[in-house]
Amino acid sequence: MTSSIEQKLAALGITLPTPNPPLANYVPVVRTGNLLFISGQVSIDAAGKIITGKLGGGVDIATGAAAAKLCAINLLAHTKATIGDLDKLVRVVKVVAFVNSTPDFVDQPKVVNGCSDLLVEVLGDKGRHARSAVGIAALPFDAAVEVEAVIEVA
Repeated sequence: MTSSIEQKLAALGITLPTPNPPLANYVPVVRTGNLLFISGQVSIDAAGKIITGKLGGGVDIATGAAAAKLCAINLLAHTKATIGDLDKLVRVVKVVAFVNSTPDFVDQPKVVNGCSDLLVEVLGDKGRHARSAVGIAALPFDAAVEVEAVIEVA
């Protein structure tokens, strides 16, 4: 049976990808008690295409928000891979987002809304979270956005 969260994703035209394996010496998710600590997910789609570049340096806010949305989809994919049923997701506790930015770019929160908006749209109040949106000089693979999260599960 498909979870109600997956049904909501399907209604939005979103299919969760199979999570990519780590590309360095780390694990993608650590579970301790009822918390999942999900390693940073870059703006990569199911076909392996990464949204790249710097916000304020050729990448506009809409493209950055789309990149952040991909990060949210990847967070949910890792959550499902870890707990099996997304209906066991209790709430998104914290999101920390890194935006590949030029030094003068100051709209990181607008970019990260792409992630936050999707989580709230799909999860409702369970998707509302504490958040940091940080500008950074570079990200792995020149990704436009990277997002990590802490998620409470049943």
